[in-house]
Amino acid sequence: MNDVDPLSLDSISLLLVWTAITTYLLAFVAFSIDLAQRAARTPAPQRQHELVAAGSSSHTRALLGVQDPRESPDSIRVPPSQRPRLLWARIGTSLTALAFLFHVAGTVTRGIAAERVPWANMYEFALTGTVLIVAVYLAVLRRYDLRFLGAFLIGMIVLLLGGSSISFYVEVVPLMDPLKSVWLVIHVFVASLATALFAIACGISITQLLQNRRTRRLARASADARQEPGPSFLNTVPATDTLETLAYRFAIVGFMFWTFTLIAGAIWANDSWGRYWGFDVKEVWTFVIWVLYAGYIHARATRGWRGSRSAWLSIVGFAAVLFNFTIVNMYFQGLHSYSGLS
Repeated sequence: MNDVDPLSLDSISLLLVWTAITTYLLAFVAFSIDLAQRAARTPAPQRQHELVAAGSSSHTRALLGVQDPRESPDSIRVPPSQRPRLLWARIGTSLTALAFLFHVAGTVTRGIAAERVPWANMYEFALTGTVLIVAVYLAVLRRYDLRFLGAFLIGMIVLLLGGSSISFYVEVVPLMDPLKSVWLVIHVFVASLATALFAIACGISITQLLQNRRTRRLARASADARQEPGPSFLNTVPATDTLETLAYRFAIVGFMFWTFTLIAGAIWANDSWGRYWGFDVKEVWTFVIWVLYAGYIHARATRGWRGSRSAWLSIVGFAAVLFNFTIVNMYFQGLHSYSGLS
């Protein structure tokens, strides 16, 4: 045992977490201002071009010789040095990176205080899960210009991390016997990583629905070129097909991690309780989430469920993930009752 008081380290961890939440809140404000100013910074597309693009499929647009520059994922695969120098987006990204450092420091300090990995109860899982969402988002920003997602993702981080720190916080306590396993490190970390990918896919799918709604309004719009059929910032957001493709990519990688989570959980259950599957409520909901995302991937692959229906499946899948983390942990009793709440 070391000479440092774990409660003191835990207090430092909590202070770092609240510093991160405050900085995330400032980043959310900056990203929101960026969305409000995007229309003024980027000229609106020509009316005729938008109407043809909105009223036709990708194949028809190709036949007509009309190409939407936002239609390919390559349209947002731009090195950071070559991206539009949007001041508030840059401020939001910088604040997010700073908050992430505080967040990581708070998570690591909690683990040192507990002398184990920091994801053994609801508060710690939220701490680790949200830090992974931000880590994946910042990593993806190096490849894709997804700064338009900042307001949604960082706003969600503020709500999840702030709410968990208020409602789910518990002091450091020893692990329960079933959790004293190497599978705690593997199973829960991979589940957290899958959750991070699903969160980003959900954010892209919500943006896709907004863009699709705007596209349909354009198709029905009158000849009044001054009429704006949707939020102005959508002029600078990738086209619907691009957003759908990106959401699918994130979801399918998250699905692979979630599949591993399901398998690893079964192995761990056999080690702890002598059976691979017992219809425990947590096991059932983990499988329900797997089925939802398997259905989403299959439905999109068959080309029958694209567009809004595909986006809604992605959103429903992530809603099930949040339900599994909150409602199932708090109100359903079972062998996986490790929330740490009394």
